[in-house]
Amino acid sequence: MKKTITNLLSIAFLFAILFSFSLNINAQVDKSDKNGVYTVVEKEAEYPGGIEAMNKFLARNINYPSLASQKEIEGKVLISFIIEKDGSISNIKIIKDIGEGCGQEGVRIVKLMPKWKPAEQRGKPVRQQFVLPISFSLVK
Repeated sequence: MKKTITNLLSIAFLFAILFSFSLNINAQVDKSDKNGVYTVVEKEAEYPGGIEAMNKFLARNINYPSLASQKEIEGKVLISFIIEKDGSISNIKIIKDIGEGCGQEGVRIVKLMPKWKPAEQRGKPVRQQFVLPISFSLVK
Protein backbone atom coordinates (compact mmCIF):
# COMPACT_ATOMS: atom_id res chain seq x y z
CA MET A 1 0.00 0.00 0.00
CA LYS A 2 2.81 2.40 0.96
CA LYS A 3 4.59 1.64 -2.32
CA THR A 4 1.38 2.33 -4.31
CA ILE A 5 0.89 5.72 -2.61
CA THR A 6 4.53 6.61 -3.29
CA ASN A 7 4.13 5.62 -6.94
CA LEU A 8 0.91 7.65 -7.25
CA LEU A 9 2.61 10.68 -5.67
CA SER A 10 5.54 10.29 -8.07
CA ILE A 11 3.17 10.13 -11.04
CA ALA A 12 1.21 13.17 -9.78
CA PHE A 13 4.47 15.09 -9.31
CA LEU A 14 5.58 14.15 -12.84
CA PHE A 15 2.26 15.37 -14.30
CA ALA A 16 2.58 18.63 -12.35
CA ILE A 17 6.06 19.19 -13.81
CA LEU A 18 4.90 18.37 -17.36
CA PHE A 19 1.84 20.65 -17.00
CA SER A 20 4.03 23.48 -15.72
CA PHE A 21 6.46 22.95 -18.63
CA SER A 22 3.54 23.02 -21.09
CA LEU A 23 2.27 26.31 -19.62
CA ASN A 24 5.76 27.80 -19.88
CA ILE A 25 6.06 26.85 -23.57
CA ASN A 26 2.64 28.35 -24.32
CA ALA A 27 3.55 31.54 -22.48
CA GLN A 28 6.72 31.87 -24.58
CA VAL A 29 4.83 31.31 -27.82
CA ASP A 30 2.22 33.94 -26.89
CA LYS A 31 4.84 36.50 -25.91
CA SER A 32 5.72 39.43 -28.14
CA ASP A 33 7.80 42.51 -27.43
CA LYS A 34 6.33 45.99 -26.89
CA ASN A 35 6.16 46.47 -30.68
CA GLY A 36 4.22 43.26 -31.26
CA VAL A 37 7.22 41.39 -32.69
CA TYR A 38 7.42 37.67 -31.96
CA THR A 39 10.58 35.59 -31.84
CA VAL A 40 8.75 32.29 -31.22
CA VAL A 41 5.48 31.61 -33.03
CA GLU A 42 3.15 28.73 -33.70
CA LYS A 43 3.78 28.92 -37.47
CA GLU A 44 7.09 30.39 -38.67
CA ALA A 45 7.34 32.93 -41.47
CA GLU A 46 8.42 31.31 -44.71
CA TYR A 47 10.39 32.47 -47.72
CA PRO A 48 8.33 31.84 -50.90
CA GLY A 49 9.26 28.35 -52.05
CA GLY A 50 10.96 27.47 -48.75
CA ILE A 51 14.57 27.33 -47.62
CA GLU A 52 15.85 25.73 -50.80
CA ALA A 53 14.40 28.59 -52.87
CA MET A 54 15.95 31.12 -50.47
CA ASN A 55 19.36 29.46 -50.78
CA LYS A 56 19.11 29.63 -54.59
CA PHE A 57 18.12 33.31 -54.37
CA LEU A 58 21.11 34.06 -52.14
CA ALA A 59 23.53 32.13 -54.38
CA ARG A 60 22.29 33.95 -57.51
CA ASN A 61 22.29 37.44 -56.03
CA ILE A 62 25.16 37.78 -53.55
CA ASN A 63 28.19 39.66 -54.81
CA TYR A 64 31.36 39.05 -52.84
CA PRO A 65 32.65 42.53 -51.91
CA SER A 66 35.84 43.14 -53.88
CA LEU A 67 37.81 44.48 -50.90
CA ALA A 68 36.81 41.46 -48.82
CA SER A 69 37.85 39.20 -51.68
CA GLN A 70 41.21 40.96 -52.10
CA LYS A 71 41.90 40.67 -48.37
CA GLU A 72 40.66 37.04 -48.40
CA ILE A 73 38.08 37.75 -45.70
CA GLU A 74 35.75 34.83 -45.04
CA GLY A 75 33.14 34.14 -42.40
CA LYS A 76 29.53 34.51 -41.43
CA VAL A 77 27.45 37.68 -41.36
CA LEU A 78 24.20 37.79 -39.35
CA ILE A 79 21.40 40.01 -40.63
CA SER A 80 18.34 40.65 -38.45
CA PHE A 81 15.00 41.79 -39.86
CA ILE A 82 11.28 41.74 -39.18
CA ILE A 83 8.82 39.97 -41.42
CA GLU A 84 5.68 42.09 -41.24
CA LYS A 85 2.07 40.86 -41.17
CA ASP A 86 1.85 41.41 -44.94
CA GLY A 87 5.10 39.50 -45.58
CA SER A 88 7.20 42.58 -46.31
CA ILE A 89 10.60 43.02 -44.67
CA SER A 90 11.52 45.90 -42.34
CA ASN A 91 14.00 46.92 -39.67
CA ILE A 92 17.05 45.35 -41.36
CA LYS A 93 20.16 45.41 -39.15
CA ILE A 94 23.63 43.91 -39.18
CA ILE A 95 24.05 41.79 -36.04
CA LYS A 96 27.49 40.34 -36.86
CA ASP A 97 29.84 41.60 -39.54
CA ILE A 98 33.18 40.34 -40.83
CA GLY A 99 34.04 43.67 -42.44
CA GLU A 100 35.06 45.08 -45.81
CA GLY A 101 31.49 45.39 -47.09
CA CYS A 102 30.17 41.92 -46.23
CA GLY A 103 27.58 43.21 -43.76
CA GLN A 104 26.37 45.84 -46.22
CA GLU A 105 26.09 43.15 -48.90
CA GLY A 106 23.95 41.12 -46.51
CA VAL A 107 21.64 44.10 -45.99
CA ARG A 108 21.47 44.70 -49.75
CA ILE A 109 20.49 41.11 -50.44
CA VAL A 110 17.76 41.10 -47.77
CA LYS A 111 16.31 44.30 -49.31
CA LEU A 112 16.06 42.44 -52.66
CA MET A 113 14.01 39.57 -51.19
CA PRO A 114 10.39 39.16 -52.24
CA LYS A 115 7.58 39.20 -49.68
CA TRP A 116 7.54 36.21 -47.35
CA LYS A 117 4.56 34.22 -46.16
CA PRO A 118 4.04 35.85 -42.73
CA ALA A 119 4.24 34.07 -39.40
CA GLU A 120 1.00 33.08 -37.68
CA GLN A 121 -0.12 33.07 -34.09
CA ARG A 122 -3.54 31.60 -33.31
CA GLY A 123 -4.36 31.60 -37.01
CA LYS A 124 -3.61 35.31 -37.53
CA PRO A 125 -0.58 36.90 -39.22
CA VAL A 126 1.95 38.44 -36.81
CA ARG A 127 5.27 40.26 -37.04
CA GLN A 128 8.27 37.96 -36.56
CA GLN A 129 11.94 38.67 -35.89
CA PHE A 130 14.25 36.71 -38.15
CA VAL A 131 18.04 36.35 -38.18
CA LEU A 132 19.62 35.24 -41.44
CA PRO A 133 23.17 33.85 -41.43
CA ILE A 134 25.03 34.52 -44.67
CA SER A 135 28.34 32.75 -45.22
CA PHE A 136 31.07 34.37 -47.27
CA SER A 137 33.63 31.89 -48.50
CA LEU A 138 36.15 32.18 -51.28
CA VAL A 139 36.60 29.40 -53.83
CA LYS A 140 40.26 28.41 -53.81
